[in-house]
Amino acid sequence: MASQLRVLNALDVASTQLYHFKAIVIAGMGFFTDAYDLFSISLVTKLLGRLYYHVEGASKPGTLPPNVSAAVNGVAFCGTLSGQLFFGWLGDKLGRKKVYGITLILMCLSSIASGLSFGKSAKGVIATLCFFRFWLGFGIGGDYPLSATIMSEYANKKTRGAFIAAVFAMQGFGILGGGIVALIVSAAFDHKYKAPTYEVNAAASTVPQADYIWRIVLMVGALPAALTYYWRMKMPETARYTALVAKNAGQAATDMSKVLNMEIETEQDKIERLRKDESKNYGLFSKEFARKHGVHLVGTTTTWFLLDIAFYSQNLFQKDIFSAIGWIPPAKTMNAVHEVYKIARAQTLIALCSTVPGYWFTVFLIDILGRFFIQLLGFAMMTIFMFALAIPYDHWMKKDNRISFVVLYSFTFFFANFGPNATTFIVPAEIFPARLRSTCHGISAAAGKAGAIVGAFGFLYAAQNKDKTKTDAGYPPGIGVKNSLIMLGVINFAGMLFTLLVPESKGKSLEELTGENDDAEKGGAAYVEDLKP
Repeated sequence: MASQLRVLNALDVASTQLYHFKAIVIAGMGFFTDAYDLFSISLVTKLLGRLYYHVEGASKPGTLPPNVSAAVNGVAFCGTLSGQLFFGWLGDKLGRKKVYGITLILMCLSSIASGLSFGKSAKGVIATLCFFRFWLGFGIGGDYPLSATIMSEYANKKTRGAFIAAVFAMQGFGILGGGIVALIVSAAFDHKYKAPTYEVNAAASTVPQADYIWRIVLMVGALPAALTYYWRMKMPETARYTALVAKNAGQAATDMSKVLNMEIETEQDKIERLRKDESKNYGLFSKEFARKHGVHLVGTTTTWFLLDIAFYSQNLFQKDIFSAIGWIPPAKTMNAVHEVYKIARAQTLIALCSTVPGYWFTVFLIDILGRFFIQLLGFAMMTIFMFALAIPYDHWMKKDNRISFVVLYSFTFFFANFGPNATTFIVPAEIFPARLRSTCHGISAAAGKAGAIVGAFGFLYAAQNKDKTKTDAGYPPGIGVKNSLIMLGVINFAGMLFTLLVPESKGKSLEELTGENDDAEKGGAAYVEDLKP
């Protein structure tokens, strides 16, 4: 193109308006649901063990066998990985909006179905739960590339990072929301159905009504997504997809004229030139893509993969960390419902004090400090705090030092979120061409979920005690929590090195970043006067 399309320039230079905040809320509620659904399972896995795997006469409450625990924790990630690849590709083929509603419906229905998991035997319930959580993950997976791409294509270039980060920051509220729902539900059941601790009366410590708790917690996840379905369907297709991929300049101008409340000229002649320009129409598996964006794709996939190994290990198994340091009492000293309450309280405190603030630090600072700096800083600080926890681990295990351990552990969450957990989501939505943007984001996100699967399955086994007499029931001896934390520190350090492959995208238009507009530098101030209503 000889110069940037006016409709795209209008979006780039637009002041922050109401439609930006509507887009953040609509896309953000999907992410609230994503996080709620993915992480709420860790609140109720101990309860599932007590309910369905109780062994008569055992000294400890029932726990999920290793293969079952791995399946329950990991199956949603398998679905998410598949959904990211499939819906990422579909978002570029059919358009962002057409696919956006499908993912939301799938998430709502699967959340409800997870809570309705049926069967008279433990195998029946767990198999049904895993089936529906796979499809829940499949829907969640689609939300990643679509939400990121829609927000990046709607935003102006000055505050684009903050807007995409704000969508992703809703994940923090989702984790917090899951903890709060579990707290309320478990407190209500604990008050209504009094039960002795396991060591006093093993059989009576798990009341039959406790079976409703995990079902309610999982089903509530359908509500926030369902509430935004109408508004999601009302959003117009992004101008960048309509103009650059569907090649319909008139529709793009019409849609954005309504959104921005200004008249925008239709420039179909520029679209026709773009259509004929073969150098702008290369595919994902072409040499041209490998030359222009291959290193970038390696950077976004590797950093997200390494980040998610550490991040999901921490999130899914923080209840085990808290048990190891004595912050959550031994299971036999509690009844089943009270154990859910204690786990939810611990996770809610961590989310409130470190996870949520970390996300919002990114929102406020990303367009000032830049993506590259925040990602590098986050990985570096996570590495430092992991080693600070791991090397003097025996010191932290002493009763007087356990609170300090939790504080340091919280800082790793803070710098994950004020760092690579946010930036790995943001950057792939900015640096790839419009026709491949959703696909490349999906590939990058899927690499992250592969890391999450490694974390969910690997840490479960690795963190087991070296002494086989002290491992959880059914688990082989592992390398212990200390060595597992050292491993995570090394992984974070590797993430810091691979960050060097990722470009800075702060303050540039999407077309300038992707090379879709040869003369992007001419497109800025020259058009601003023309665009006034």
